Amino acid sequence: MNLAEIVKAAGIVGAGGAGFPTYVKLDAKAEYFIVNAAECEPLIETDKYMTRTFADKLVLGIMMISRHLQASKAVIALKGKYKDEIKALEDSIAKNHAQIEIFRMKTFYPAGDEQIIVQQVTGKCVPERGLPLQVGAVVSNVATVIGVYDAVTSGRNVCDKYLSVVGEVQEPVMLKVPIGTSVRECIEAAHPVISDYRIILGGPMMGKVISDAAVIDTLVVNKTLGNIIVLPADHFLIKKSQVGMERLKHQARSACIQCRMCTDLCPRYQTGHRIRPHLVMRNVWREGLIEDTAEFEKNFGDAVNCSSCGLCEMFSCPMGLSPRRVNDYMKGKLRERGINPEKNLTPMARESIELSKVPTDRLIARLNLSKYNGLHAHTCIELKPEEIMIPMSQHIGKPAIPVKQAGDMVEINELVGRADETGLSANIHCGIQGRVMEVTPAGIKVKRSKEA
Repeated sequence: MNLAEIVKAAGIVGAGGAGFPTYVKLDAKAEYFIVNAAECEPLIETDKYMTRTFADKLVLGIMMISRHLQASKAVIALKGKYKDEIKALEDSIAKNHAQIEIFRMKTFYPAGDEQIIVQQVTGKCVPERGLPLQVGAVVSNVATVIGVYDAVTSGRNVCDKYLSVVGEVQEPVMLKVPIGTSVRECIEAAHPVISDYRIILGGPMMGKVISDAAVIDTLVVNKTLGNIIVLPADHFLIKKSQVGMERLKHQARSACIQCRMCTDLCPRYQTGHRIRPHLVMRNVWREGLIEDTAEFEKNFGDAVNCSSCGLCEMFSCPMGLSPRRVNDYMKGKLRERGINPEKNLTPMARESIELSKVPTDRLIARLNLSKYNGLHAHTCIELKPEEIMIPMSQHIGKPAIPVKQAGDMVEINELVGRADETGLSANIHCGIQGRVMEVTPAGIKVKRSKEA
C-alpha cells in the first residue's frame, strides 16, 4: 500500500476541527507541507505535550508525508514562545538530518487557524471557502502526523487519544485514553475542585458548551476531542452560550453602534475575504421581512465566509454582542434559500493584517480565564476504562458501518467500523480488548475482558 492507503486503513482523520479524513488530503501534490503546532485556542495543552514528547515521531512523520506530497518546503508552525517545544524539534531535526523549517509565530488568536497559518508561512491567502491546496499547501496538525508515523512504522490504527483537561481542576493534566472513554471519567481523573460544573469540549472560543449534567454523562472521547475545560455554572462563557437567537437579534437592533470593530479585527476580513459582520448585525432584525433573494444575499451573504472563530463576539465588540452566532444563524438561512454567494478566488491580505492581531493574553483576560492562564500539564495519565462506547461518526462525512455484533470478542487495534465507500468516511478501531455488549446507531459498546 502507498501512504494514502495506509492512512485510510488506519482511520486517520484531522485530530481537531471536523475530522477531515487525512487520506483525501494526501491524494495531492503540494509545494508546502505545513504542520500546525500553534495550539489555536487558549488553555489547550495537547499539541505542546505531543510536540515535546514525540518530537522524533513528528519529524519523521513530516519527512514521510513531504516525500509523498513531493513538497519542496516542510514547515512546522508554532508560537515562538514555545521554547521547550522548539528545542525538542531542533534537536530532532538535527539528529534526523531533516530539511524542515521551524516557523515562529507571534502569540495571537487565532494563530492556529489553518488559513491564517498558510498566509503567515507562504504569504498567500486561501480563497473564500477554499482549501490550502488551492495555494499549493497541505496542512495537518501534530497528532495527525504522529498518527501517520505510527501507522506506517507499527501498523497502529487510531484507537486512542491524547487530550488535556483544564480549568476548575486540581491542576491541568494530559490524558491518554481509548477512543470511546466517558468524558465524565476524564474529568474525574483531573480531580475537579467544584461539584456543580459545566464543560466546554475543545477551546473557549470555538468549543461546544455543555451545561446539562445528563448530557455530559452520555459524552465520550472521539478522534477530534483534544481538550475539556471545566468551569463554574455562572462563568461568563457558560452564560453567554445560553442566550437565545431572538434575544440576540433584539440586542443587535438596539445596541449595535456600527463601530466596525467586529469587521476590522476579523481574521478572514484581514486576509481579503468578503466578511463584514457589522453589516449583518445592522440588518439581522429585518431578516424575516426580506423576501427578494438578491436583497437577502446583499444583506447577509457575507456570513458564509465566517470561520466562526468567535473573536468578534468574545473580544472585538464593545457592546458584548454576538456577531459570530448571528453569522452562524444566517448561514443556515442562506442554505434554506439556496443562496451560495460567489467566491473571491484571489483574495489579498490587507495592509492592516499585522496590526489587527489580538494578543492571546488580552483575550484570555477578556474571557475571564486569567486564573487558569500559565498553568501547564506536566503529567500524562493513561486511563484504562472498563467500558467504552465507540461512535461510528467521528469525522466529517458518512458514519462508518459497524462490522461487529453483540457478543463478538475484539482486540486492541481491531477494526469495528468500516468506512462507508459510498461517500467521505473513515474506518473506526477499538482501543481495548473485550467483548461487544451492544451495537446501536450511535456506536459500539465494548466491555473490557477481565484478563486484559
